[in-house]
Amino acid sequence: MRIGSSGLKRVTPAFILQAAPRDIKRGDIDDGVAAIHVGFTCSRKVGNAVARNRAKRRLRALTDRLIAEADSAFDYVLIGRTETLTHDFAAMEKDLRAAFKKIAQPRGREPRS
Repeated sequence: MRIGSSGLKRVTPAFILQAAPRDIKRGDIDDGVAAIHVGFTCSRKVGNAVARNRAKRRLRALTDRLIAEADSAFDYVLIGRTETLTHDFAAMEKDLRAAFKKIAQPRGREPRS
């Protein structure tokens, strides 16, 4: 609920990445590094239970590869779409990398020239 209502979101053909800034508490820090929280979800629009589980497995594998590039000041939720099942994995990696970078940028208006 908190992450969805934060308004930080990036839509790609294969998934939607939502993020929310968080307060880093003592319990979240392990060896001086804040643990990154990631959630995964797929609605019934993706397909039956087998298809939804396969989509979530692909999202987990994608996140396992790229979690080091995520900003630890945010909690994330990856929402699977129907394209999650068939989209090229390398393209999904590129999209997630770009989404992490875009969300980590400070929000605000760019100065007019």
